[in-house]
Amino acid sequence: MSTELLTNLPVKIFADGADREGIFELYRKPFIQGLTTNPTLMKKVGIVDYEAFAKALLEVVKDKPISFEVFSDDFEDMRRQAVKIRDWQENVYVKIPITNTKRESALPLIKELAAEGVKLNVTALLTLEQVKGVADSLNPEVASVVSVFAGRIADTGVDPLPLMKDALKLLGDQPKAELLWASVREVLNIFQAAACGCHIVTVPHDILAKAIKMGGMDLADLSLDTVQMFYQDAVAAGFKL
Repeated sequence: MSTELLTNLPVKIFADGADREGIFELYRKPFIQGLTTNPTLMKKVGIVDYEAFAKALLEVVKDKPISFEVFSDDFEDMRRQAVKIRDWQENVYVKIPITNTKRESALPLIKELAAEGVKLNVTALLTLEQVKGVADSLNPEVASVVSVFAGRIADTGVDPLPLMKDALKLLGDQPKAELLWASVREVLNIFQAAACGCHIVTVPHDILAKAIKMGGMDLADLSLDTVQMFYQDAVAAGFKL
């Protein structure tokens, strides 16, 4: 039931992670329409050879978009990495962060790469000013993704929904740009992304598993399941009064 529910949502679901077997398993599911990863996720699972890991994925991931991120902090070297990543395979998008660690804007590089026809996934955006800058820099003839970290916005106590709706409007003159809801924290975020008109939502593997198990579940059944869990755990612990 929940798989059907996810399939019918008006938003593309991309799996976000670096667990190779998990990536392969999710890639084969019809409701997963793309994949993303980043250096932090790769570090968490112990990846040490970036290129070898990416090329191993690309031996299997052929017909769905997948994003790999540059990791240099120098724009000239970032450009070199971007061109190299672009050439790995036709379905690859190159993730470029909106700034480097010195808060220097990546917009000149984004504009240059976009003009050269590189499919970009501009990442780590959290403000409408950043979205506007990206919208003005992209190539309207080249597919691109604009990743706004709605989950991180919510972590600060700010409701990301109005901002995401405004971001969508800012991309109105970019017919091939897709707005992506990034940093999903809970299953609800998938449905929020769909409701506000985002084109894509990236979902971590563990939250995808929860969405498959619980998405659309009857709340009365979930209540009973919760009561049964409490009872079974109390019996297993041997509690007595």
